[in-house]
Amino acid sequence: MAKTPSAALRADEFSFVSPAVKYLLFFFNMLFWVISMVMVGIGVYARLMKHAEAAMACLAVDPALFLIAVGVLMFLITFCGCIGSLRENICLLQAFSICLTLIFLLQLAAGILGFVFSDKARGKVSEIINNAIVHYRDDLDLQNLIDFGQKEVSVSSLQYYNIHMCNSQYGRPK
Repeated sequence: MAKTPSAALRADEFSFVSPAVKYLLFFFNMLFWVISMVMVGIGVYARLMKHAEAAMACLAVDPALFLIAVGVLMFLITFCGCIGSLRENICLLQAFSICLTLIFLLQLAAGILGFVFSDKARGKVSEIINNAIVHYRDDLDLQNLIDFGQKEVSVSSLQYYNIHMCNSQYGRPK
């Protein structure tokens, strides 16, 4: 017995996913996808606008490169979620789900390790900050980031003294 045209049409429209969930997932992935493109754009713009070649020696603490890296990673993950939800592509949705799970587990592991090895983590953070302070005058973005950190987190006078003494170009504190 042949299927009627309306039965064949209903079979083609069948979906395992609710349209509300599908479009809600698409909307939020699209939102974060646009945010990631803006992050990459700002990072590239900030990187291109730097005039000091001395900043190239301190790539590990460059906020522009960090912004680009996070933006590209976020772009790829949200792209999988956006297209996967819209097309109901199981492969892309599984990749999206696995990426989100891995990011969550990495954050959880970092938090646990940071708590367990708090002394070593504090030392590593101090090492990174001191390395950034050495290049304080080399990079305007880095200078603004350090200044913002000092304003937001109260800095004791000993730390203030160390910040000014680590960088020979900065001069003596007043």
